[in-house]
Amino acid sequence: MATRKHVLSVSVPGLRALRWSSDELYVGMKETYTITRVEAGRSSFFTRGKVWSSAAGSLRIQAPGDIVRDLSRDGPTTYQIVAFPPRTVDEATRKLCIHPHLAAGDERGAPFHRLHAAVQAGAGRLALEVAIAEAISAFSAISGAKREYQRPVRRALELLREHQNDEVTLDALADHAGMDKFHLCRAFRAQVGLPPHAYLTRLRIMRAKELLAAGVRPSEIAPRVGLYDQSQLNRHFRRIVGTTPGAYARELNLSPPSAKPLRQRAAKRSAS
Repeated sequence: MATRKHVLSVSVPGLRALRWSSDELYVGMKETYTITRVEAGRSSFFTRGKVWSSAAGSLRIQAPGDIVRDLSRDGPTTYQIVAFPPRTVDEATRKLCIHPHLAAGDERGAPFHRLHAAVQAGAGRLALEVAIAEAISAFSAISGAKREYQRPVRRALELLREHQNDEVTLDALADHAGMDKFHLCRAFRAQVGLPPHAYLTRLRIMRAKELLAAGVRPSEIAPRVGLYDQSQLNRHFRRIVGTTPGAYARELNLSPPSAKPLRQRAAKRSAS
């Protein structure tokens, strides 16, 4: 089946929600905090160094920068996805390490299911704001997840995030991580799901989207995100986002905030 997605109308600015159905395997980096409820289907996915299995009623919970790679699907899968701006969650939780998956019936997931029910019902602003506050507060109940990354990989991730606009060499990455570069490359790919250079590229494209949304001209983006030139930016942007920086910027400027078709298209890559 073709991927189908439908953006849901919500009454709270900054909150995004959609229903997404597909039998295609997804791989991508999360740009926001997302709470995904599996509506139908079964699948297995890799994130934070482990393989997880999801079924109807389970919740997939991701933070910005998480790499998610679907491994298998048992037929088409349907999700309802709610995405929060990172600042909204970080200010309340102080960047807790949260569990990426809750099975159906897990009592800790009750506030997240109430949020999804409110979104699905088209709840008014006050009711939805209450559901959002309860869901964000519930992150503390699923905090304390074991950090699946080994210390060298965590240090490598930190360096890439802190210096995403700079040229980063493998030797410098290995020195900072405290591991030889051959073992680091194997460990990074095994635990993160992407090699270091691919992870860095996704960080840069995520930053490019933020700059475009802030009104920076596409021609000024490449040097500000650590890419060599416009052609390199266009190539990576089209591969990851599905369109060019110029087209992305035009649609951001021309479309109303509540109904941006390009954001629907990009949701396939950044959701679930």
